[in-house]
Amino acid sequence: MNKILMIDDDRELCALMKRSVQVENIEADICHTGKAGLQKLKEQEYQLVILDVMMPGMDGFETLEEIRKENSLPILMLTSKNDSISKVRGLRAGADDYLTKPFDMEELLARIVSLIRRYTRFHQQDTRLSGLEFDGLKIDPESRCVTVENGTFELPPKEFDLLLYCARHQGKILTKRQIYEEVWGEEYFYDDSNIMAMF
Repeated sequence: MNKILMIDDDRELCALMKRSVQVENIEADICHTGKAGLQKLKEQEYQLVILDVMMPGMDGFETLEEIRKENSLPILMLTSKNDSISKVRGLRAGADDYLTKPFDMEELLARIVSLIRRYTRFHQQDTRLSGLEFDGLKIDPESRCVTVENGTFELPPKEFDLLLYCARHQGKILTKRQIYEEVWGEEYFYDDSNIMAMF
């Protein structure tokens, strides 16, 4: 059974989301601060984190940065801000997807299932692949690291997935639809913001 972690100070919303994901046979733990969420991630293994941007103390962006130092699991960010600056900031910091409050629970469930499916598929593929090497560039799917002349680096998960997908299909012309549906694992609806935020 898949298990997710919700980090949000809105107790009523967390309770509602937990009941909703249980319908999809997904367990959920709840933390109401970024600090508590980081501690929980050290104690348990999860397939996804739902992370609210606006929290007292350590906000969602700070929490996201700390999670990405240790973990590459999918992160779905929630915010009441409906502006592209916050969305781009979250995606660049390592979030995999973004949902603006208020949202429909069916959409939330669809995004959760899609992110878990994509994460599982990519990691299954990664374990079967050896490193990919190009002129001065080495991509290691197992450690999810990239090595260049200046050293070895860890990219945010979505950026790594995008680079790996393009590297596997070098020499081919890829459409935005192909990239989006493979890397994000969901149907393309002419929304380029997620792809363009990576560049």
